[in-house]
Order: sequence, then structure tokens, then C-alpha cells
Amino acid sequence: MIKIAPSFLSADFARAGEEVKLITEAGADYIHLDVMDGSFVKNMSFGPKFIKEIRNYSKAVFDSHLMIVNPWKYIENFADAGSDFITVHYEACGDRLKDTLKAIKSLGVKCGAVINPDTPVSAIKNVIEECDMLLLMSVFPGFGGQKFIESVVPKIEEARKLIISTGKDIDLEIDGGITKENVKIVKDAGANVIVAGSTIYKEADRSAVIKYLREN
Repeated sequence: MIKIAPSFLSADFARAGEEVKLITEAGADYIHLDVMDGSFVKNMSFGPKFIKEIRNYSKAVFDSHLMIVNPWKYIENFADAGSDFITVHYEACGDRLKDTLKAIKSLGVKCGAVINPDTPVSAIKNVIEECDMLLLMSVFPGFGGQKFIESVVPKIEEARKLIISTGKDIDLEIDGGITKENVKIVKDAGANVIVAGSTIYKEADRSAVIKYLREN
């Protein structure tokens, strides 16, 4: 089943509560929340307080993507804020990734590992059994509106095969540069959770875009 996860980074933060309500009503399955600290990536966004405040406006799955250093120090804050998923970067965790994933699950929240476009799928092979989600970046994280990196497509196929080998129901999420023109490519490769920011938010009829991304 294809799930659409609008990236809230493209929303109007001045009316955040209304924005999350409207995008949920438009058909969003997940709300993708890009948390950036200005250190792991060269941009800053929002923290757990913001997520807690918008949580009251939507019953959609909150998918908190932590692009921060030492994420294990903050996972409890993001769990308490209302996150349903917390995903953390291999590049930020290194050999602490497995313990971080286990710590997220111990808080009653689903967990996921994230890899950047230049990180091989093999880097997370030893933690896939811990994951509820695997997130592949198809741009380098930090800023919205970037162009999709086509060389990630074979990685999606490889990641799907890895997931199948576990026999588990693990989401495979793709994030970065997703458009109406390339969404079929990533779905055919094996992604089942589609993150899209400007592609959705720039359109007046967001429900139509979400429907298109899900069905085409």
C-alpha cells in the first residue's frame, strides 16, 4: 500500500496548526517532520515543542526525521511530543545506531534508519531487523526543493530486497525531489512511503496531487 507523507518543511509555519489539519484532510497518510539542528545539516527547522503543538490538529501518523547530532539524547523529547515514527541517520549515529533504534522502540514509538545518497544500503544491513522503516534520501538533506538524484533508484531496489529477506512489514520511504514525473520510478523500485514537499504544497488542490502520487 502506497502512503503519502507531505513534508511539513514546505508548509506555512505562520499557520502551522491549520496547515497540518488541511493537509491531513487532503489525504496525507503520514506527516513528514524534518527536524534540523544547524549542525548535522546546514539548516534549522523546529523541535519537539513545535511538534507537540501541531499534534492536536491531526490524527495522521507523525513521521519525525531527525537530522541532528547525537539524536539518542533527544528521542524521548520527540516521543513525548507525539511522534509515531522517529527516524535517525546512520551518518549521525555510527556504531550507536542499533542501540538508538532499540531505545526509540522502548519508548513505544516506531523506529527507522536513514541513509544519505552516498551511503550504501549495506551500511544498515546489521540493523534492518530493528527497523519499522528504512528511509533513503534521494537528495542530500538540509533544504527542500532539490533535484532528485537518479542514482538512488538502484539503492531502492536493493533496500526492498533486503526488507523482503527479513520477512517483516517494514516501510521503505523515499525523500527528496519527488515529483509527478518520477514518482512511478521510485514506487516501481520498491518504495511504499513517498515524501513530497514543494510538489504538494505549491498546488492549490493538494488532495489531487496526493491522489496522483498515490495512484500513478
